[in-house]
Amino acid sequence: MAKHEFGIMEKEPIIGKRYDKYEPEKYHCISVDDEQIEAIAPKLCCMDCFSHTLDIQIKGLEYCGITLIPPQAAAQFICLIGDNQSLLPLKALLQQAITKNKYVIHYGL
Repeated sequence: MAKHEFGIMEKEPIIGKRYDKYEPEKYHCISVDDEQIEAIAPKLCCMDCFSHTLDIQIKGLEYCGITLIPPQAAAQFICLIGDNQSLLPLKALLQQAITKNKYVIHYGL
C-alpha cells in the first residue's frame, strides 16, 4: 500500500533552499497509509504550506511531492483530522511539532 511520510524538521527551513531529497530517516518520519490521507485531502486545501521550498506557497499537501508544513498549519491540520483514530500517531507528531515550534516535512507518494 502507498504511504505518506511525516517528520519533524529540527532546523527551520531556509528561504531559497529546496528540500527535494527523500530523507525520511533524517526526520524520523512516521508512515500514514494513502487511503487515510485521501479521506481527508479535500479538507486540507485550506492549510497554508510550502512546496519543496519556502519560496513556493501552496494550499494543502503536495500529494506526490514534498510539503513543508509550518507550525500554524500543523495546528489547523490537527483540527481537520478530527476524531479519526487511525491518525492518532500523526496527530501526536503534529502536536509535538507545535509544542517545539518546528516545521513538519511531508513526503507524498
